[in-house]
Amino acid sequence: MNLTSLFSVDHILDDMQATEHFNALEELVDHLAGGNFLEGLPKQSVMEAIRNRENQTSTGIGSGVAIPHAFVPGLRSITTVFGRSHKGIDFEAIDHVPVNLVVLFIVPEDQYHTHLETLAAIAKMLNDGETRARLIDAPDAEAILSIIQESFSA
Repeated sequence: MNLTSLFSVDHILDDMQATEHFNALEELVDHLAGGNFLEGLPKQSVMEAIRNRENQTSTGIGSGVAIPHAFVPGLRSITTVFGRSHKGIDFEAIDHVPVNLVVLFIVPEDQYHTHLETLAAIAKMLNDGETRARLIDAPDAEAILSIIQESFSA
């Protein structure tokens, strides 16, 4: 699956400030809301869907990576935001390592197949140690976008 169309510089938060799990999720959703990427949905309903998913089990998958995701009623198309934290986020990851790279995506509730394809593609990209290092070291959002595009088109 080619996900390059889901990312733009506006979908990248390259210097996250939150250091705790749910605060980081809120920071990412605020970024989506500020860019009008929530299709008019209330931020609270999006956060509720994400919190419900995270309360099942943390999406901190290890190696400094988290891929939070949720089905959101009323959403018409998949929406993503990439976040990078230089400080590290306590994301309750399975390996207990602070998270530096977060890709949050929300999906319309009837797009289960799209959800699985998106999760697999993002996990594949972030599973590569060299890609993770490049994303962490990238100077700005434009460079991050370039790395993401390169990874998805490979």
